[in-house]
Amino acid sequence: MTSLQVTTLVFRSCPVCGSTREDRIFAEGNVSPTALDGFAFSSRKVPEHMHHRIVGCEACDLLYSSPVPTREFLETAYREASFDASDESRFASATYASFLPRIARSLADRTGALDIGSGDGAFLADLLAHGFTDVVGVEPSAAPVAQASPGVKGLIRVGPFDASGFEPGRFRLVTCFQTMEHVDDPLGLCRDAYRLLKSGGALFVVCHNYRALSARLMGLKSPIFDIEHLQLFSPKSIRRTLEAAGFSGVEVHTVVNRYPVHYWAKLAPFPKSMKAGLLRSLKARAIGHIALSAPVGNIAAIGYKR
Repeated sequence: MTSLQVTTLVFRSCPVCGSTREDRIFAEGNVSPTALDGFAFSSRKVPEHMHHRIVGCEACDLLYSSPVPTREFLETAYREASFDASDESRFASATYASFLPRIARSLADRTGALDIGSGDGAFLADLLAHGFTDVVGVEPSAAPVAQASPGVKGLIRVGPFDASGFEPGRFRLVTCFQTMEHVDDPLGLCRDAYRLLKSGGALFVVCHNYRALSARLMGLKSPIFDIEHLQLFSPKSIRRTLEAAGFSGVEVHTVVNRYPVHYWAKLAPFPKSMKAGLLRSLKARAIGHIALSAPVGNIAAIGYKR
């Protein structure tokens, strides 16, 4: 990604509570600009184990990066990012869709659903299959949308999420999966979702849990510590974020992910010298396509507009 060298970094306060104290330095930054390529800002990539300086906020139990690139840099980086994760996208979508029956029971109807960070639109297809109408996706990267299936491609708006492009109270459900870590104002995103929801509507997010056992065991070798992630949540901090945005009845659940063996290997901290060959070998063999389920550190949070 030679055309996207980080030239400006900006310091920020805690994006949830606004504290400027920086209670603890979790990790110093280790970004190498020459290591950035077309997949640096793409979903479900091979981890580079690079991250910006990470600090902790004790007030809301959030980890967040500071300083970070400007919003303009990030928008360009995501717009130009590559994409090669269609299979993994379908597996993730199936996992998230398993929550829909539970959520739908609490909704007055299924008219209006917005998916923020929709990728190739796999979850849009699941929303339609579960009876939702007026379904819309927003995705900042052009590459995954280009690979979307014909049935959902026309439902996706390409570009950064901008709440002003939608009328308030249009949607019964807003979803946001593995995106809260990537935006510079996650609380603002939740507040926008609140305004776009009808009374009684729900916001459903999935994010990484830095307090999960897997993250604690792997430390900074965990793929969640990444140049893309501007903040990382815990059950406490994601609940606080939704409640600060106005949501009530917030539920937080552990997510059990299901992916093929070759994807689990892609995330594992194997030496770079052996990983490429291992992945080629697994993808060429049946064993690499066996799907395995595990709770590896994702959490789902659901809040309601009462």
